Amino acid sequence: MYAEFYGLTGEPFLLAPDPTFYFESSGHAQAMAHLSYGLSRREGFIVITGEVGAGKTTLVKHLLASIDRERIIAAHVVTTSLSGHDLLNMVAASFGLGELPESKSAVLLKLQRFFEHIHGQGRHAVLAVDEAQNLSFSALEELRMLSNFQVGNAAPFQSFLIGQPQFRDLIASPDLEQLRQRVIATYHMGPLSAEECQNYLLHRLRRVGWKDDPYFEPDAFAAIYRHSGGIPRQVNTLANRVMLLGFLDDLHRISAGDVEKVVRDLANESARMHSGSAATRQINGNGAKHPVADIATRVAGVEKRLSHQEMLLRHTAAAVLQYLSGEQES
Repeated sequence: MYAEFYGLTGEPFLLAPDPTFYFESSGHAQAMAHLSYGLSRREGFIVITGEVGAGKTTLVKHLLASIDRERIIAAHVVTTSLSGHDLLNMVAASFGLGELPESKSAVLLKLQRFFEHIHGQGRHAVLAVDEAQNLSFSALEELRMLSNFQVGNAAPFQSFLIGQPQFRDLIASPDLEQLRQRVIATYHMGPLSAEECQNYLLHRLRRVGWKDDPYFEPDAFAAIYRHSGGIPRQVNTLANRVMLLGFLDDLHRISAGDVEKVVRDLANESARMHSGSAATRQINGNGAKHPVADIATRVAGVEKRLSHQEMLLRHTAAAVLQYLSGEQES
């Protein structure tokens, strides 16, 4: 809705990870350096962790979009709580292997032959596992077994494990000692700094043709950072609603006051949806550091209702036009 109002080519603050909006903060640059190091080593595991909404998936998609396809065959899987066998099937399917056999040993053999084949072409396989904190011990053990494959003295397969902070506790388990021995680098992505948050907002706006309309006052950037904590997804959630407010109120300058109004509206909306919950008490100010932190997962419901209201308005307008047309014909 607001994109057309402000003359933008698209919405700059959608929540879905999109590598075309990739912004290289200091944390993203460090994480990318670790992944690039892993690619150069062509073996083992690289572990990248970060808070929910820190931009991990966007980072992985940016990496996979920029790799040399002549040297690397890459696959990206997002895990749920899978058994080891199920994960192997998902890995095989992600590398384009069809007609998978039923037995685990036969799937392993098929993967081994695939790795040997691409190694003979001078390439190697890279698997990026997103939401790695959901992996079971058996699934992690299967990934470790895949890392054991060798062709001559070379490892034709390696994995990047991307997960939330609790993944670090998971792989610290004594049962995963052999896997930890194969981890060659780890990095934890933190939030954006205040300066990076402002540059991140400007970067995404400029990607969709923003020409200072609406103009963001400096205190507006500071307010967005303060209420989002510098977590990119929360920045997107808040900035998206600020832009929507600008459209609804015909604003061409955004101030800290406008951001504060959106934060209050989001908090009130969340309170109505989750009255009496602990999350609501935090959003209303009882100890929460960032009021937007618990709202990002609930914004979709609010936007759905807005979309429904807009649809009703369109239907009403169409009915009125049809009625008026009939009157004119009479």
